[in-house]
Amino acid sequence: MSQFAFVNDLKSAVRMDEPITSGPAPRWMKKSVESTSSSANTSRKTIELMSAKKTPSKTPNKSKSPDEKTASRSASNTPAKPKTPGGDRFIPSRMSTNFDISHFKMNQENEDLDISPTQSDYRKAMSENLHGCDINNVRVLSYQNKAPAPPDGYQNALKVVYSQSKTPMNVRGATRYIPHAPDRILDAPEIVDDYYLNLIDWSFSNILAVALGTSVYLWNADTGAIDQLLDLEGADYITSLNWVPNGNLLGVGTALGPVQLWDASQTKRLRIMNSHSSRVGAMSWNSHILTTGCRNGQLVHNDVRQREHIVGTIQSHTQEVCGLKWSTDGRYLASGGNDNLLNVYSGLPGQITYQSEPIYSFSQHQAAVKALDWCPWQTNVLASGGGTADRTIRFWNCNNGQCINSVNANSQVCAILWSKTYRELVSAHGFANNQLTIWKYPSLTKVAELTGHTNRILNLAMSPDGSTVLSAGADETLRMWKCFLPDPNKKKEHEKRSSRPTMLGPGLR
Repeated sequence: MSQFAFVNDLKSAVRMDEPITSGPAPRWMKKSVESTSSSANTSRKTIELMSAKKTPSKTPNKSKSPDEKTASRSASNTPAKPKTPGGDRFIPSRMSTNFDISHFKMNQENEDLDISPTQSDYRKAMSENLHGCDINNVRVLSYQNKAPAPPDGYQNALKVVYSQSKTPMNVRGATRYIPHAPDRILDAPEIVDDYYLNLIDWSFSNILAVALGTSVYLWNADTGAIDQLLDLEGADYITSLNWVPNGNLLGVGTALGPVQLWDASQTKRLRIMNSHSSRVGAMSWNSHILTTGCRNGQLVHNDVRQREHIVGTIQSHTQEVCGLKWSTDGRYLASGGNDNLLNVYSGLPGQITYQSEPIYSFSQHQAAVKALDWCPWQTNVLASGGGTADRTIRFWNCNNGQCINSVNANSQVCAILWSKTYRELVSAHGFANNQLTIWKYPSLTKVAELTGHTNRILNLAMSPDGSTVLSAGADETLRMWKCFLPDPNKKKEHEKRSSRPTMLGPGLR
């Protein structure tokens, strides 16, 4: 077959009517071919680009507005800004995000809408102590973490960054523990459910006097012994009780008007004082003077050392006197009545400062004023509480007659006692929760609420050491609350209890 291929090649080489294809191409031909191919490629690319611009895209795109085109054109011409250490505000900062709290908030269920404000405040305080901050103000994603500004006028060259959250509970000292359950519950059958009466009192010798109907019982808090002091006859019943300071003498007010004076240590009645013709619902001691208030609004100063015991009479209330309290220094006497008036008097009968008319008469309360107590460390400050239509605790400066503060208790105020250990006070209330509320003074923030009574609280009494508060309720129970226990970590000077009884006994007639 090779001889035929050779013959064919020879024939094609000698033919003159066809172009010569074998052998290398001339140089001029190579240059023309290269220039032709490059121009063809350039024209092909130009055609492809033009066809791409004219051909619509299969995916529909929104046409940009002229403003967007201008913005994009200006943005492309503007140089990019350097990134700040904090990052873009739309990018969360992992360094300042608390992932545990964020996870808790994302899985947290909605809180109950029926919880009381007290329970809500308690939950908030517990949350702040456990987490070190209020989680309601913590965001799930944190974008910035700015340090708070330093105090005004503070200069620090080192640029110290201050703490932004509250101190956790494990760092700072926890607040004192207040038991929310009563330490002891005593039965009080037949206690009179009357808002205007004062039926319990606690003596300096740790003996509690309780009026139950027509009888008065004494309970020794040291031994637990219970003794009956007296029992009235007929239609008469006990309406008020009050121990003499640092003594064993007990004043007993009755519904018919006579006031009896008893020596509890000897279980002996010393005298009867016929000062009133209607029931005596309130009384208070100032040394040897026993001031009593009755249903017709009259106040009587009784000197228990004299045969003619009435040394002063005041008629400044138009309705029943239900609250009566001498200040600890004996300078002022406060009286509250069912006429919604709070009166303050000055001095004792026979003194230069004594005035039979009130030096101040406050009418801000909108209901009966029964709850009264003087501040032990500011003897000129008086706390008063109004009844159901008022529901307000007010604080008065009796040196100038000004109301220095007030707080809405949201329920009937039945009694008030200042703490001897802390800068606090406790108030007793009626409907709807029948609770004891402990207030911080002077901020008037709630420290605790003690519940347990099923009916309104009638009266309060405090133990001699100031650690225990006893509440008498219309549910016929007496409950003891250890709400003012002294702090064992702090050394406090306790006043020694005087064992010398009062000298009023031998001088009584």
